[in-house]
Amino acid sequence: MKKHRWSIVILIALGVVVNYFDRINMSIAMPLLQKEFSLTAGQMGIFLSAFAWSYALLQLPIGPLLDKIGVKWITRVATVIWAGACLLTAVANGWGLIILSRVLLGVGEAPFFPSAAKAVSQWVPRNERGRAIATYDSQSKLSNAIGAPILALVVTEWGWRGGFLVTAILSLVYAVVFWIWYREPHEDKRLTKEEYQYITEGGSQSSKEASGSTMKNMRYLLTKRKVWAVFIGFASYGYSWFLFLTWLPGYLATEMGMSILKSGWYSAIPWIVGTITELVIGGWLVDRLINKGYNRTRVCKTFLVTGMIFGLSIIGAAFTHSVNMAVFWISLALGGLVVTSAVAYSIPTFIAPKGSVGTLTGLLTFGNNSMAIIAPITTGFIVQATGSFMYAFLLAAAFLIAGILSYTFLLTDLEPIESADPESRQNELIS
Repeated sequence: MKKHRWSIVILIALGVVVNYFDRINMSIAMPLLQKEFSLTAGQMGIFLSAFAWSYALLQLPIGPLLDKIGVKWITRVATVIWAGACLLTAVANGWGLIILSRVLLGVGEAPFFPSAAKAVSQWVPRNERGRAIATYDSQSKLSNAIGAPILALVVTEWGWRGGFLVTAILSLVYAVVFWIWYREPHEDKRLTKEEYQYITEGGSQSSKEASGSTMKNMRYLLTKRKVWAVFIGFASYGYSWFLFLTWLPGYLATEMGMSILKSGWYSAIPWIVGTITELVIGGWLVDRLINKGYNRTRVCKTFLVTGMIFGLSIIGAAFTHSVNMAVFWISLALGGLVVTSAVAYSIPTFIAPKGSVGTLTGLLTFGNNSMAIIAPITTGFIVQATGSFMYAFLLAAAFLIAGILSYTFLLTDLEPIESADPESRQNELIS
């Protein structure tokens, strides 16, 4: 049997790499931008969060749009917008235009992760989803490991504009590739009947299913305890994730006194650790345990809680002045946290009512990416007020404790939620 479905997973994974190249270029370029525009640490936090202003807010309408329109066209349009935003940043001649271009980048990239989750729910059977989601989500760590030193070299040689120009070209190439390759399963002629049957019998959701009104579905989902469990847990993870994503190079450059190039290389280490742990533990091991007969809910809760406990290693980074020890503690924290990311992104594909994967994923990523606004700004002003990252790291640990409690006491099971629409609910019972 052919495995065309995995070419779709790889296509999504490539998009994540490009996606995160676009995001981390601001954190790499920040020391030069700080110097050119005389920015305080608090103002740097605002620059670093601008991308998330639109990205987070659009998560709520993007999910229902995906359920109504589908992955193909939403993502096609989005890739073109984000490529244009990168190009606009490269040619911007003032800080106002740079912030505007980052907001536009958030508009373009907002649909990608909800699109990815919905595509996996349509293309991949339930027993392979852990590996599929870990395959693409781990690239958000690998792209940082690769991108931080590469972009640091580009910025060192050609200035911060050069970094944005490189990512603009990569984004444009990906837009063309996605436009050519991606199709919905029911219309893809490269998908054999045998593989299509394997996917559908394995519990995939139809790309033509959409039930109920947007607001009705949203209100209905918010009445479910397990939705709130994942919402709180994913948001708690998001605070630390976005702190690392936006401030790690700056932390190494300012608090540890490194050059841009050296901070880029040191920043790569935690992301390499994260890539490995997500693929091996969050993907392969989770699927293997479930396929061997272990209870899915118990397996997922164990990895969610354990991963966030490892995330508390960020406390170690708060109290060290050694570069090597700081990177060690951050690597340990990130290595645990990314396992929870892979598991959390898979949950909507299991519990969402039919036709609502996009809506539920959008809701969860809204909570997660709200932290992309809060974490960079809060960290910037804490550093500005105290001259240290210690309290910023301790605050991140407090968020993680909230996430641990949420996953432990609120996440009841991973069984599908019944549809809000009575007719759809009746159809589910018949099928």
